[in-house]
Amino acid sequence: MQAQDSQTWKEIFAQPRIWAEWGPILAGKAQEISAWIKEKQITEIVFAGAGTSAFIGDALSFAQSDGLIIKAIPTTDIVACPFECLRNDPHLLVVQFGRSGDSSESIGTLDLLDMQFPKVQRLNITCNPKGALATRAPVGSGEQKVIALPEATHDSGFAMTSSFTTMLLSALACLDTGADVADNLNRIADKASSLLPALQAMTPPRPDRVVFLGSGSLKGVARESALKVLELTAGQTMTSWDSTLGFRHGPKAVITGRDLIVVMVHPDAHTALYDHDVAREIMAQYPEATVLTLGGTGCDVNLRTLGDARWEAPLYVLAAQLWAVAWSGELALNIDNPFAGQGNLSRVVSGVTLYPVRA
Repeated sequence: MQAQDSQTWKEIFAQPRIWAEWGPILAGKAQEISAWIKEKQITEIVFAGAGTSAFIGDALSFAQSDGLIIKAIPTTDIVACPFECLRNDPHLLVVQFGRSGDSSESIGTLDLLDMQFPKVQRLNITCNPKGALATRAPVGSGEQKVIALPEATHDSGFAMTSSFTTMLLSALACLDTGADVADNLNRIADKASSLLPALQAMTPPRPDRVVFLGSGSLKGVARESALKVLELTAGQTMTSWDSTLGFRHGPKAVITGRDLIVVMVHPDAHTALYDHDVAREIMAQYPEATVLTLGGTGCDVNLRTLGDARWEAPLYVLAAQLWAVAWSGELALNIDNPFAGQGNLSRVVSGVTLYPVRA
């Protein structure tokens, strides 16, 4: 399959239009949710999801908002270890992300909130208005709000692309109460419109290994980027991810030769010093490797727009989305379903046995 013929390719390039059109609508919804959070006197927010949906929480857990405690706890952890992850507290808000809203762990977390944590407040952000996250009513005194994203974000391809970026932006809009949401999404969309063709033109040859590094909010983006390449090349391109400084402490051993290392340079000037240091160090120590930097002035790819890593996170992930599709095509895979015929991975995870929990 040619990359440009895949639905995944079209979904990647649709993101700027989706964000620009969603911005004015989201602005009103975010204002409503922000007011509700204050009304409920929320003191702690847990961002929850599985896989790519969990990595949204990884990026947003570095956000600061009105003194709230913000954590990222995957639904895979909540289902397995509920009493280590949650408490029955009306001042706790669990934000669930889900493209389909019907994955096993999404259902399992809803069950746990109903039966074990009924006082907890809920916000479900989903791309499927017909899924459980959008339609299932809560049991107990905790209230539930739902943000259903535009239909175009309900990716039909295996890999989550517009669903990841638009759910992230939607949650961030609810947290960043001082932001001009519509203007921010419009500016990010404009940047992405020019960035996508540039990234396509500079697609590197497919390496055997790719490493993504990022600091702060960008660590979650690095993790999502690594997963995109691993998924879309069906494991034929091994990937790794880490924080920029953390990479030195052992994980750097993953570099073996002509690998690709992508360093996401943070918009904060202080943080960027460390990002650039590590990029230069890898270039010097591993001359056969290719090091690419994404960030601001002086980087191989300049994507700087708002100067806020959380808002610019969707721009950083575009490189992995686009290059992974191109490499998948080179491998003659079904880009929209790289595991077709294998039956070991599916677009929506199902079939997980959910065990009853005793308080």
